[in-house]
Amino acid sequence: MPDQPNPARSFLFLLASARRDGNTEILARRAAAALPPADQQRWIHLDDVPLAPFRDIRHDVGTYPQPEGHERTLAEATLACTDLVFAVPLYWYSVPASAKLYLDYWSGWMRVPGLDFKKRMAGKRMWAFCAMSDEDRTAADPLIGTLKLSANYMGMEWKGVLFGYGSRPGDVEQDQSALAAAEKFFGG
Repeated sequence: MPDQPNPARSFLFLLASARRDGNTEILARRAAAALPPADQQRWIHLDDVPLAPFRDIRHDVGTYPQPEGHERTLAEATLACTDLVFAVPLYWYSVPASAKLYLDYWSGWMRVPGLDFKKRMAGKRMWAFCAMSDEDRTAADPLIGTLKLSANYMGMEWKGVLFGYGSRPGDVEQDQSALAAAEKFFGG
């Protein structure tokens, strides 16, 4: 029996850099360009959908209200994708604040009646891109741990992180090994 083609996927790219068109985004866009045309792509810069500080009300109220505004945009986009992609430069050894805040909201979304967030996230794939200025990749262990543990907790498949070198704008364009790896990162 011939191999069946993979069904089309839906990628949500979350850009969490404080800089537009930065090294991490360049790397992610290089990888996305290699995706099959049938795969959907949605790009959201987390600065364009700012979230209020997360409030933990689970012990006070137990449930959270239905998401509204930017929170709803992010919750719906997250649930609609098959593949969640974080484009997160290394900031102080971990993910940028906007990515961490987005992950904090997962705690609330798991407690929204009828949203079934955790159940609906199970089986999705999580990927990451990270530009960093340090050649010692162990500096990114906290970033990897944050994303990998979050994926595991939700029953998602952790697909790994692709690193590129970049300190000044455009530096990653000189990292030929990262650019070549990006073109194959999603299995294309």
